[in-house]
Amino acid sequence: MAVPGVGLLTRLNLCARRRTRVQRPIVRLLSCPGTVAKDLRRDEQPSGSVETGFEDKIPKRRFSEMQNERREQAQRTVLIHCPEKISENKFLKYLSQFGPINNHFFYESFRRGPTMWPMLECSGCWQGLYAVVEFCQKESIGSLQNGTHTPSTAMETAIPFRSRFFNLKLKNQTSERSRVRSSNQLPRSNKQLFELLCYAESIDDQLNTLLKEFQLTEENTKLRYLTCSLIEDMAAAYFPDCIVRPFGSSVNTFGKLGCDLDMFLDLDETRNLSAHKISGNFLMEFQVKNVPSERIATQKILSVLGECLDHFGPGCVGVQKILNARCPLVRFSHQASGFQCDLTTNNRIALTSSELLYIYGALDSRVRALVFSVRCWARAHSLTSSIPGAWITNFSLTMMVIFFLQRRSPPILPTLDSLKTLADAEDKCVIEGNNCTFVRDLSRIKPSQNTETLELLLKEFFEYFGNFAFDKNSINIRQGREQNKPDSSPLYIQNPFETSLNISKNVSQSQLQKFVDLARESAWILQQEDTDRPSISSNRPWGLVSLLLPSAPNRKSFTKKKSNKFAIETVKNLLESLKGNRTENFTKTSGKRTISTQT
Repeated sequence: MAVPGVGLLTRLNLCARRRTRVQRPIVRLLSCPGTVAKDLRRDEQPSGSVETGFEDKIPKRRFSEMQNERREQAQRTVLIHCPEKISENKFLKYLSQFGPINNHFFYESFRRGPTMWPMLECSGCWQGLYAVVEFCQKESIGSLQNGTHTPSTAMETAIPFRSRFFNLKLKNQTSERSRVRSSNQLPRSNKQLFELLCYAESIDDQLNTLLKEFQLTEENTKLRYLTCSLIEDMAAAYFPDCIVRPFGSSVNTFGKLGCDLDMFLDLDETRNLSAHKISGNFLMEFQVKNVPSERIATQKILSVLGECLDHFGPGCVGVQKILNARCPLVRFSHQASGFQCDLTTNNRIALTSSELLYIYGALDSRVRALVFSVRCWARAHSLTSSIPGAWITNFSLTMMVIFFLQRRSPPILPTLDSLKTLADAEDKCVIEGNNCTFVRDLSRIKPSQNTETLELLLKEFFEYFGNFAFDKNSINIRQGREQNKPDSSPLYIQNPFETSLNISKNVSQSQLQKFVDLARESAWILQQEDTDRPSISSNRPWGLVSLLLPSAPNRKSFTKKKSNKFAIETVKNLLESLKGNRTENFTKTSGKRTISTQT
């Protein structure tokens, strides 16, 4: 099955252009008069930088501090659908009457391919120019809302819902001629990316370039937190003290431009505020409804929120309530931001996994560069897929990279158990009986003394897993060493917190063998380049580019199989997936989430 990705790009005569610098468009965070915003130019970041919209080159703040700061910023922010041609100065002057503006940026939202919502396809109401505006005070938003009216038409009736998502119209369309600069929310095209990689000076430079091109920008990160904040406003109508938190790739520093937005409804604050408060001989409690289990409560809460998003949520379309899954969720598309969203409730283990990856990504700048490149390589060869099935997931690949870096000498990353020994009383965390304790303070973790290059690490990664004994050993980042597999799954990667679970249980033997064959082949290609590296004027793909192409003249076949091998594998994987799903339907399930950390 063909999966859109880098691997679909045929060999192009790109490397001959390495002498000419590729012109890179500037992605700008438009600053406002008297604000703290500054221009962000992606191509001005030095090679090896890991800036991702998480402040500084390597984030040193605690994960919780970063989350709280981002959420507070989002609560002071509005989303405005703007006319195509608008004067930026007049726009800011108009909004400034409601309060001082901290910063802002514009972006354009595009439809990608045919839409499943014909009404929106006809109206095109969510396509166009948007502004994300952060005020200095939260009170300014109330002032803006008070000065906003509900639209009315002769044919339809508007539902009077007050949100922080606005639509700006011009009374005189011909009075505005200028256009604003907008930031890009999608990665470059495959051709542009390959040109940049071919221009790089070294394989290390290629990996860092790939990271800078694919990682989430400051603007995209802010937009993700704003989207969660807008959903939180709606959920607060039922649960006033709730928090909608992003988790997974949106916050763990391993997110790619265009990735889905995972969020969960955190009701812990509501429960904490409802704790028993005794005054004298009296104990006051809320009148509530009771249900037989937490799972049923979760399903009822998500069912109501799904209905609310579907009927009243501006820009929320295609709402699906998937309540019988192991981890019940509501899936929808937020048209204005372009994000595909999954909303769960009280999924705290998933957030803890996000925090662990955040820490690993912050400890060494090589970690994220290697993870992004391995994921890109896997996607290019259809080892991963957006379709559920027997393919390896990005989360599994990330765990494999972390495990590999723990095995280096000296280690580049510490084991989870060693992070646990550094934890203090404040870090102690037990969720649903699972010990999720590890140190949260980055400054207490000693940096690695390992100085290996990314080029060497990439080659060694492929050699290591190309010869890994998957038939008898499992991968365990908690202890950082190979262990005997507890079952017969082709690939066994222990869940770092729910340790009885295998996060790669879905992977089939054929897909694992494909991974091993490609890893050996990639290691061989990099080994050949050590002795026969192409010259600057060469027309040959080199380095990372040669690994991403589906075929190349210097690539040898490692196995002799029929030409329809991959078609047969695809059908086999789908059959195995269907078989697995049928088996699960006959398995007695409980209310516990068993795959919650696969973010």
